[in-house]
Order: sequence, then structure tokens, then C-alpha cells
Amino acid sequence: MNNDTARTAARWMLLLGMALAPAWAAAAEVAPGTVINAASLDKLKTESFEGKTIASMLTERMEYMIRNHGLYIRLRKSAPIAPDPRLLEVTRKNAANVSFDAATRSVKGWTAGLPFPDVSEKDPHAGEKLIWNMRYGSMMGDQPVEDLHFLMVDFDKGLDRVQKWQIKRYMTVGRLTGAKTFEGDGSEYSRTLLYATYPHDIRGIGTFTIRYTDPAKVDDSWVYVKSVRRVRRLSGNAWMDPIGGTVSLNDDIDGWDSPPSWYREVKLVGKRWVLAVAHGKQALVDGKATPEESYPQVDFKTPPFINTHDEWEPREVWVIEGVPPDEHPYGKKVVYMDTAFPRVYMAEMYDKKGEFWKFFTWHQSTVQGKDGFRAIGPLQGEQVDVKARKATIFVGDLRVNEAMSADDVTLGKLEAAGR
Repeated sequence: MNNDTARTAARWMLLLGMALAPAWAAAAEVAPGTVINAASLDKLKTESFEGKTIASMLTERMEYMIRNHGLYIRLRKSAPIAPDPRLLEVTRKNAANVSFDAATRSVKGWTAGLPFPDVSEKDPHAGEKLIWNMRYGSMMGDQPVEDLHFLMVDFDKGLDRVQKWQIKRYMTVGRLTGAKTFEGDGSEYSRTLLYATYPHDIRGIGTFTIRYTDPAKVDDSWVYVKSVRRVRRLSGNAWMDPIGGTVSLNDDIDGWDSPPSWYREVKLVGKRWVLAVAHGKQALVDGKATPEESYPQVDFKTPPFINTHDEWEPREVWVIEGVPPDEHPYGKKVVYMDTAFPRVYMAEMYDKKGEFWKFFTWHQSTVQGKDGFRAIGPLQGEQVDVKARKATIFVGDLRVNEAMSADDVTLGKLEAAGR
């Protein structure tokens, strides 16, 4: 081999090595328990977990929260999650009867189960169909949550206040328990009762809402006004009002509480992998004296006090973007929904100027109802207002399909709670 041939061979070897180096580096696996924070982020982004690079599982806003607002993520090994067989069976039986009405952006022929179990990324209405799956494909059944705690957090001071609420939602259609999938004439979709029980200055404040199966019909809503000890009817736009003193809107419940047809535009951005809390641990312990004992998954020690002891795992998600109506506080909302079932792990909210405003997470978990129904729902979540530098951490005692009827969720019950 002469000198020119040797130099050419060396250059090819160098180029080959450079080409292979990133692939080799990406193959380096980090272990469960690894913590991604501002100090470790740059080093870990090129490494992988369960075969995927850390960088590929962090959204732009997750990385922003890690770098600028102290978010940290502790990894755990992923595990499969299966919806209740009854939901899958009724979905299969009804699939042929369901269609999407593009003119009204609504669902036709649905009675129970997921209306659209097989959504294609190429479908121009994919985003709307996925949100309809979340609204109609009941993952939790009736929800008599008697302990829903809101922890008001200041980025600089820590825990500022605790509020205790009850939320009771009775599903009138799409029921998977009992002899029929609906009650009454089927015109009501759900009844929701939400009211405060603690502290005394807000005790009794709350709302009662009837949502209808016809998405063209707005909610009927009432609020209990503590100062006059009376209920007052609310406008049809109450679905976009704030909840108490939290940073959350009624529309933010579970990530997206309204029918997608109430938004100006809903589109599927695509499918990707993210890190998310899909196996949340018990978040609320009754009868304890301190916040640390009562809310064991909340990190009260590490500023800015928006972190959790729950662990995050790789999940494949749909990325769905919505543009609300002009009167809505948000200019845009982006949610990340599991591709295996319609549950949201994260949401980003932007103001009317397009500036990043809020970052929400939901710690999903599987909960067995007393009737054996396997529900998937959140036990805890962080709702962060990055502009105001404050957050609301919600912690709930999720119970599903317990003894409950439509008569337990009425305007009279709201009035009784205020007395």
C-alpha cells in the first residue's frame, strides 16, 4: 500500500467511524431510577431508555420546564395497560353503527364504547375523533370522588393553601353497568356536581352542570353563591370558567372536557413517544397530620415545589392541537393522549398571543371499581401557570361505579352542600 492509498483508507475509516458514532452512543441505555433534571439533561439527551433516546421522548415544553422551572423526571420501566374488557366488547359490537358527521363535527349512531376505535393518522378528522373517544369512551364510569384536594403552590414560597372539594359525575349515556346503556330519554350526557368542603370561607361554593348528548346544545349550569345563600344560573360559556382559585378551567378537567365541536379547530399533529406517569401510586392518605404524610407523592422540599415522587415511563401518544373559540381564555391547547386508550398525560396551553402559559400533567393509574370495572384515571396532577409562577396540584381519591344514582347529582344537592 503506497502513502496515498493509506491516507485514503484512513479518511474512509474516520468517516465511517463518525457515521457510526451517534448510533453507538444512542444505544447506551440508562437504568430505571435515573433522574432527568437541569443538571443531567444535556448528558442524558443522547442516551437511551428502553431503546429510545431521552431526547426523542421529551417535548419542547418538557425540556423548557426542566431547564427553566425545576421539573425533574425519575424513570421507571414501562408496563402494559389494558382497558376493561367490557369497554372493548361494547366498542366492537357498536363499531359498525357509528359514523362521523363532518358537517356538525359530531358523532352519529353511538350508544356506548369508543366511537372510533381505529383512527388513521391520514384521516382529516382524526383529531376530533380522538377527542370524541375521550368524551364518549367512558374510562371511569360514574365518579363519586369525595376527596379532591387542591394544593395551591407558590414557586418561591411552597405550599400556600389547601382546598378540599367533592366532584360527582354521573354518566347518563354510554353506561357499561346495568341493563341499559342509557337512562331517561338519552338526551342527557352527564351530570356533574363540584363543590368545596374546606376551608370554611369557601365551603359550599360550587357548580351543578347538565351536559347534553346533542353537542349543539350548551350546558345548563348553576353556581351556589355563598354570600346570598342562593343558586344562580350561569351562561352557556361556564365550561371555560376557572375552577375556584385554581389555575385550571372547567374545560381542563381530564385534559379536555368539552366536545371537540365547541372548538374552532381540532387537528391531529401526529404520533410520538413521550415520558409520562402511567402507573401513579396512592396519592392521598386520610387522617395524617402533615402535608408530607397526607400527600406522599408530592415533593414539598424541592423548589419550585411542582414535582412528584411518581415515576415516568415511555408511552406512545397522539399529539392533538385545538384552537378554542374567541371568548375562551386560551389561544391554543395541545394534549398528549395514550394511543392504547383515550387518556391524556400532558397538556400545554398558550395565550392569545401564542405565548406558552400553562403546563399540566395527569398521573394516570388503573383503579378497580366495586363492580369489577377496571377504570383508568388520574390520582394526581400538576397544573402549572408559568407566567404567574404558581401551580395547583390536585390529589384525588378516585373511586368508580360505586352505589350512585342520578338523584345523587342534582341542583338540590348543590344547595344542600351550601347550607
